Amino acid sequence: MGILSALFGGKQKKIKAYLDNNATLLDVRTPGEFKTGTVKNAVNIPLDRLSSNLKRIPEDKPVIVFCRTGSRSAMAKRILQQKGYNVLNGGGWGSVDAVVKG
Repeated sequence: MGILSALFGGKQKKIKAYLDNNATLLDVRTPGEFKTGTVKNAVNIPLDRLSSNLKRIPEDKPVIVFCRTGSRSAMAKRILQQKGYNVLNGGGWGSVDAVVKG
């Protein structure tokens, strides 16, 4: 349990640090998934539309990407990093939401 706590506790600290730096919250799930619930103040740009919607994401702020389980957000992170964004894969939206709600 100590190893899991260290791993997930570290991710929560990273999410908090990004939030403290006014990060953009980016939900890369589908619009239907987004409507079922998301993180407060999150922007929804589905992964398959990310590359054509980069102008919607401020380049001068860090970005926290998330989805349902962390798979799509991992892909989104790679896309954004290649474009020069400072980006963190927050994993599943519930994890990010828990940190935002504090």
